[in-house]
Amino acid sequence: MNKTKRKIFETSMKLFAEKGYDATSIEEITATVGVAKGTLYYHFSSKEEIFNFLIEEGIKLLQNSIDIKTEKLDNYIDKIKAIVLIEIKIVNKYEDFITILLSQFYGKEARNKMCQQHVFEYIGKIEKIVKEGMDKGQIKQGNPNVIASEIYALIASTLVYKMKDGHDMEIAEVIKIYKEFESTLVEGLKVK
Repeated sequence: MNKTKRKIFETSMKLFAEKGYDATSIEEITATVGVAKGTLYYHFSSKEEIFNFLIEEGIKLLQNSIDIKTEKLDNYIDKIKAIVLIEIKIVNKYEDFITILLSQFYGKEARNKMCQQHVFEYIGKIEKIVKEGMDKGQIKQGNPNVIASEIYALIASTLVYKMKDGHDMEIAEVIKIYKEFESTLVEGLKVK
């Protein structure tokens, strides 16, 4: 991604997170970036295309992070721990993306359905790991979809915690949150 496209992408993400998709105009994006409309349209054909690109890139980042961390682990509880830690780190580093994804999750418009589809695919990835862990006797039996949805819900709860606290979390605070999730959620999944 070249410098101008990246600037449009980052600025749009910030504005969509702060003001909402509907309240952000192309004019505001171009003014904030400092480019002409023609330059923006050279890189993106519409505000909807910017939004779609933003969601696609953010989801790819999340899924790739999960794939990289979990594929080298044999123990399924360790895979769940890795997912939890990645989710907390993603919320901390990419709060604007998570804010947009969650804010556009509900509704019936095309962008809402796209966000829903990506979230459900991501939950499906976690569900597969949970199911495999159950099949191998490493995760206690239960409804894999419910468990995967609860693990995904850590994204929302971490974001709420971060917003309520009102500041960027230091790595020590990220680890503290992770340890709390680990002791409550992850420990509950272990076969005893």
